Amino acid sequence: MIRTALREAAAALAATSPTPRLDAELLMADALGIGRDVLLLARLDDPVPDGFAPLLARRLDGEPVAYITGTRDFWTITLAVAPGVLIPRPDSETLIEAAVDHFAGGPGPRTVLDLGTGSGALLLAALAEWPEAHGVGIDTSSEALAIAQRNAARLGMAGRAQLIVAGWEGTGAAFDLVLCNPPYVRTDEVLSREVAAFEPASALYAGTDGLDDYRRIAPLIGRQIAAGGVACVEIGAEQGEAARRLFEAEGLDVALREDLAGRDRCLVLHGK
Repeated sequence: MIRTALREAAAALAATSPTPRLDAELLMADALGIGRDVLLLARLDDPVPDGFAPLLARRLDGEPVAYITGTRDFWTITLAVAPGVLIPRPDSETLIEAAVDHFAGGPGPRTVLDLGTGSGALLLAALAEWPEAHGVGIDTSSEALAIAQRNAARLGMAGRAQLIVAGWEGTGAAFDLVLCNPPYVRTDEVLSREVAAFEPASALYAGTDGLDDYRRIAPLIGRQIAAGGVACVEIGAEQGEAARRLFEAEGLDVALREDLAGRDRCLVLHGK
């Protein structure tokens, strides 16, 4: 029965996954075509579906759960994800939290720019938060933009989200809210197999100190922030001060924001 299969799968995954029981439950729910809540509330005594074993085998090989199931929850939305696009992390929700705080008590942003949009996670989370807003998602990867476009359509936001191929220079316009999660992993940093072997290297690595993309972004981002607006840029947990100095050198007002684990995670930038 499913209850026993989940226990055995969690034990098998314990050596390679920090969340073995959760992984097993998500894979089982996917094999059944139901939500995890339904699985736990009503289906634990059912027979194990035939589709569970191949999904479990993929996870035991290190493939991320999000790629196996094809979806990932982020903020208040569910996104489609696939190889070729970075899997959204809960840490990145810190950027949306910072934006919510910035616009608290006001009308919220009317225009949103997501630099390096990937799956569209940050852009679409912001558009879900502020239903009157419109936004632009930029990426150099046409593969990632195709996934972002699919997500915008699934969420009913295709008319509010423009997705284009471009770099850190943006569109030439200024936006009320700028979001950016650039690559920031050092090239010599050892990552887990599920990240290093499956997620796109171009979305992860940024030179010997992990700061290469911040050096490119810092001189460009100020002109992309509208008056009264804000930019929220993700950073690695040990990069706060080094990244901060790069943006302050460009005349930007910079504040550091921590994630829920108390680690530096976001630079909050105000324009000149």
